[in-house]
Amino acid sequence: MVHASPASAKLALRAEMRARRRALAAEQPQAGEQAAHHLPLDELPPFAVVGGYVRHGAEINPAAVLARFREAGARIALPVTVAADAPLVFRAGTPETEHVADAAGVRGPPQHAEAMVPDLLIVPLVAFDREGGRLGQGGGHFDRTLAALDAQKPVFAIGLAYAGQEVARLPREEHDRRLDAILTEKGYIAVDKDVE
Repeated sequence: MVHASPASAKLALRAEMRARRRALAAEQPQAGEQAAHHLPLDELPPFAVVGGYVRHGAEINPAAVLARFREAGARIALPVTVAADAPLVFRAGTPETEHVADAAGVRGPPQHAEAMVPDLLIVPLVAFDREGGRLGQGGGHFDRTLAALDAQKPVFAIGLAYAGQEVARLPREEHDRRLDAILTEKGYIAVDKDVE
């Protein structure tokens, strides 16, 4: 019996879950605002800088979640791709500010915006499981970024997703960094990292 490698299993699952995410985005345009209401600010580790993202395609819109952090006194930083195989860098900005295309063609803060290092990171995803597993777009940008940030200081990573993006268990590779929590339009899921 031949078992699929985690990488090939992820490839097949990614196609299925992208289609599911597109349907969820069409069905639930207010999911980002609903998720923001479930954000337990008083249960999170201290944060001065929160890294987010600018919605791309069918990703859940993080604007309302980032607005809650901003109202709580955090500075907001958004990711910028400087090279295909490099970690993302973060620059001051919000989803509402003017953006320019980065090296990957994704819009984000311009080069002159202040560079920042997040304490807490809101991460987009294609699928998640309750053990903190995250399936991303496949480029490895956030995997490299989380590894680079964790090497500087502990960073708390929250996956932002539609509840319908949950799967029972994701295939996991050695480089995959588990999320600390997941936030959906239906609630906040704290990950118990002591459970394997």
